[in-house]
Amino acid sequence: MIGLQTIAVAFAMFSALPVPQFAWNQKNMRYAMCAFPLIGVVIGGLWCLCGALPLPMPAKAAGFCLIPVWVTGGIHLDGYADTCDALSSYGDREKKLEILKDPHCGAFAVIRLCSYFAAYLALCACVDFTPWVGLCWTLALVLERALSGLAVASFPMAKNTGLAHTFATAADKTTARRVLMVLAALLSAALLALGGWALVLAAFLVFARYHVVSDRQFGGITGDLAGWFLQKAELWMLAALCACQWGGLL
Repeated sequence: MIGLQTIAVAFAMFSALPVPQFAWNQKNMRYAMCAFPLIGVVIGGLWCLCGALPLPMPAKAAGFCLIPVWVTGGIHLDGYADTCDALSSYGDREKKLEILKDPHCGAFAVIRLCSYFAAYLALCACVDFTPWVGLCWTLALVLERALSGLAVASFPMAKNTGLAHTFATAADKTTARRVLMVLAALLSAALLALGGWALVLAAFLVFARYHVVSDRQFGGITGDLAGWFLQKAELWMLAALCACQWGGLL
């Protein structure tokens, strides 16, 4: 029962999918970050369904682009936009953290979001869907969420409030780190075996940059920075997926 509640908590927080609602407590939040990668499985499954449907390529590309937004409700895009505003301010650490808390969307956030979707849609239009490609992309979506959960369990927090702090405080960090590290290793090995080495490389390079940027510019991670990481990782992994196809690796 606690296991089902843990999954429900993860989906209630990080997706827009209807799930049973439970009161959050220490027991069902302890391993919620370990359940977070399951959302990648759902997105990947719907992505594959879209790819298998007899749709014109523009419609498929639109589906590939919008499915992650529909499933997550845009929660990670919100963090991406806020972080883009903060990074573009070139203010000190306190100024950047203040911008992250501001509910308004600044000019730089709008510019970066428009650029992001233009690039994402263009890359989706370049994908030649096959079951092999769908499997690789699903594994990549799960991998980025395993790395995101690992960051919450491992990286310092920028502040003692907010969503990331709430989940980090409630988590059994030692167990979560072990589970997510093993999961990330298994997913990486599977992608390498399938020829998706470029996706693994992209994910870990963005993960390394996430650590550097969060530490040097914010003093740790926040929920917004976690969203920024996921969106950046997804875009670069998608570019890597297209590169693998162009290179005949997938």
